[in-house]
Amino acid sequence: MSRSRSLLAPGERLVKQAGIDKRISPHSLRHSFITAALDAGVPLRDVQEAASHADPRTTMRYDRARRSLDRHATYIVSTFIAGATRPG
Repeated sequence: MSRSRSLLAPGERLVKQAGIDKRISPHSLRHSFITAALDAGVPLRDVQEAASHADPRTTMRYDRARRSLDRHATYIVSTFIAGATRPG
């Protein structure tokens, strides 16, 4: 067993115990962490730092809620200009 393979073995054992049939890689765990953090409302800059992304655009790719109108910058600015409070 190679060194990198032996490092993955404990994770594979946990995946099997959890009844997950899909292949889980370190990258998929990283992706899940970043997506979950953004979905939970952690500020983009904080997630960017935790993920060690040099460019915020890299982190933004994981933000599924970005398509949500009330989080879109244009909507937030126009709401501010109109004098309303920010939703949510």
